[in-house]
Amino acid sequence: MALDELLDEHEQGEKVRGWLKDNALGLIGGLVLGLALIGGGKWWTQRAHQERVATGETYDRMVEAVDAGDLDKAKTEAAALAGTKYAALAALDLAKAQLEADDRDAAIATLRGATSEDPGLAAVIRQRLARLLVDAGQGEDALKLLDGVDDPSSIETRGDARYALGRMDEARKDYQEALRKLDAAAPQRQLLELKLTQTGGTPETTGTQS
Repeated sequence: MALDELLDEHEQGEKVRGWLKDNALGLIGGLVLGLALIGGGKWWTQRAHQERVATGETYDRMVEAVDAGDLDKAKTEAAALAGTKYAALAALDLAKAQLEADDRDAAIATLRGATSEDPGLAAVIRQRLARLLVDAGQGEDALKLLDGVDDPSSIETRGDARYALGRMDEARKDYQEALRKLDAAAPQRQLLELKLTQTGGTPETTGTQS
C-alpha cells in the first residue's frame, strides 16, 4: 500500500477518534435518554394496566355490595369510581338499588351526580332521572332536563312530565311525536298509544318504521 494511502487512513482514524472524544458525553446521554424512554413507556403501560384492573375490582366490589344490600358500602365504592369509565354504570346500579330500597330521594341524588361521555349512557341516566323527578312531583325539573331531546323514550318521558303537570295538549303532542319516531313493532308502543288516548289523541293504525 502506498505511503500516502497509509497517511490518509491514519488521518481519518485520528479524526474519528477526535470526534468520538468531543462527542462522547452527547452519545452517552442520548443512549441513556433512549433507554429511559423505553423503560418509561413500559412503566406507563404497566401502570395503566394495573389501574384498569384496580378499577374493575372496585366496580366488582360495588356490585357485590349492592347484591348484599349494603348500600352504604356500595355508595362508598361507587364514589371511588368517579372519573372512570365505570362511574356511570356504578351510578345506575346504585340508583336502582336505592329505589328498590324505597329511597327515591337518594336515587335522585345519585343520578344527579352521574355523567357520561357515552351518548347512550348519558341518555339512560337522563331518562331515569327524569322519570324519578316526575314521580317525585318535580315535573318542571324533569322538563328542564329533557329540553331538546329527540329520541322516542325521552320524548315520551317529557310527555309524562307535562301530563303530570296537567298540560294535556303539550303531552299529547309529545306522545304523537314519540310514536312517529318509534318502530311499529316496538314493545312499548302499546303503552304509548294508551297514554296518547288518555290525553285525547287517537293513535294511527300503523307506525312509521325507524
